[in-house]
Amino acid sequence: MGNAVSAYGSYLNMVALNVFVYEVTDSALAAGLFMTVRLMTSVVSGFVSGRLVSAYDRKRLMVGADLTQCLAMVALLIAPEAGRAGLLYVLAVVTGFCSTLSGVALRSSIPEIVGGELRVRANSLLATGRSLAMIAGFASAGVIVAKLGYVAAISLDAASFAVSASVLLALPIRTKAAASQATESQEPQEADKDGGRRARRRQAGSLLLLRAAPVLAVMIAVRAADGLGSSSHNVALPVYSSALDPSHPATFVSQFWATWAIGNIVMQQVCGRWAGRGGRQGPGERAFAIGACVMSAAFIVVFAGLPTGVAVVAALVAGMADGLTEIAYVSRLQAAPDAQRGRLFGLSASVENTGFGLGMLLSGALLDHFRPLQVVGLLHGLAIVLCLGMFVVMVRYGRRDRPAPETAPERDVPPVESEAR
Repeated sequence: MGNAVSAYGSYLNMVALNVFVYEVTDSALAAGLFMTVRLMTSVVSGFVSGRLVSAYDRKRLMVGADLTQCLAMVALLIAPEAGRAGLLYVLAVVTGFCSTLSGVALRSSIPEIVGGELRVRANSLLATGRSLAMIAGFASAGVIVAKLGYVAAISLDAASFAVSASVLLALPIRTKAAASQATESQEPQEADKDGGRRARRRQAGSLLLLRAAPVLAVMIAVRAADGLGSSSHNVALPVYSSALDPSHPATFVSQFWATWAIGNIVMQQVCGRWAGRGGRQGPGERAFAIGACVMSAAFIVVFAGLPTGVAVVAALVAGMADGLTEIAYVSRLQAAPDAQRGRLFGLSASVENTGFGLGMLLSGALLDHFRPLQVVGLLHGLAIVLCLGMFVVMVRYGRRDRPAPETAPERDVPPVESEAR
């Protein structure tokens, strides 16, 4: 619930702050630069976040990230009007870094908070909360800004981060494996002497883990391609909707996202209830690959010029497939040993944000010359090609079962779970 409240503030922030930047600067270029700074910060902070969550207490990092964002919002509110323009870009850096850090820390902590056998159910609950928060945040942002103003919207955003931090502080959760916590609590002299050596071994272990688990490496590459595809349909939707009904350009966009959200939430709940029954472990690599293919194909169908009813059904399928791939992907990364998990999620965050950012630029440029169907088909088609490549890798390596022991020496390359699930 705390994460959902924080996510609501973040989605409210996306709408309110972007419009607020334009109001303060009266420049579309400045508004675009604000979004670029925030996205680039998220890309860079993924690598930094991976190191931080591997070295420090993750609960403290999450609380610190929430409180920092809360204080940044308060600082924006009390700043004089003349200084707000420059402060907005500082805020873009702060929110981009802290949101990435908090997400990496939480995802890498789930197996320790609830236990590995319940991680799929936990992921489905978190994903459902974020989806509902997205709907509520986007739906209420315009109303709050119009009726109450920017001060109320930014204050509500700050309060959401304060609530999330308070929930984390109140819960007696363990966010790291016992071995990692023992390492952190050793004597300062010993930590100074061996800290650099351990950090180098963990970094090498993460890279060797990807080499030992080629399917996992390809999954991360597919997520980058998904970022490209996601940016294409995000950019193309307003263009396509305007062409469908010039007098009501927002109608199809609203229908699309509402239907997508319904499918997404339904599939997240199905995965959460299905996992753990009868010894089931939840969706694995095959489900991820199939879901990614179906999702990309469904997004392409949405822009194929078919009747609205068919397009809406395709959006529902895309949402369900998106929910499946999200849970399968996060749960698979969480199967990695705790010492490498933080760096994997940090790498994943950087890769996904890079794909999305490049896709936004590429899609915008291509839409000046090509139809939405061609642009979406090209970028989502790339994701389908990578998924087919993933099937090839799974055929080659899928029968090599490497069960991961509960504990392994830090200097060794950690085994991974079977990639043929």
